[in-house]
Amino acid sequence: MPVSGLPPYDPANIFARILRGEIPAKKVAETEHALAFHDIAPQAPVHVLVVPKRAYVSLADFAATASDAEIAGFWRLVASVAKELTLELSGYRVLTNMGVHGHQEVPHFHVHLFGGRPLGRMVPSGEG
Repeated sequence: MPVSGLPPYDPANIFARILRGEIPAKKVAETEHALAFHDIAPQAPVHVLVVPKRAYVSLADFAATASDAEIAGFWRLVASVAKELTLELSGYRVLTNMGVHGHQEVPHFHVHLFGGRPLGRMVPSGEG
């Protein structure tokens, strides 16, 4: 059951379609609980998306309704991919977007893993 106040999950979203095998993806790693693949419009030399295999709209939804095994498996895959891509040597960023203000484009919880160059500040100081 989704978290109160969140939009319903849309099973036609692109990540759901990738998970069903309807759309190809350049896979980096896969486990029982999650899939990691390269972003089709990378914002850094390394830009990988990690998505849970079940239907979650947001981090709040995932944290409230996923099993402990799913949560641990998801975050372990994020860390494993960072290590596999040697991002731990120079640093990386993990980012998730939620809602309109967060610029969430796909209504399926996911994280972006960025690396391969200096990434700069997340949010410019002095705004808002």
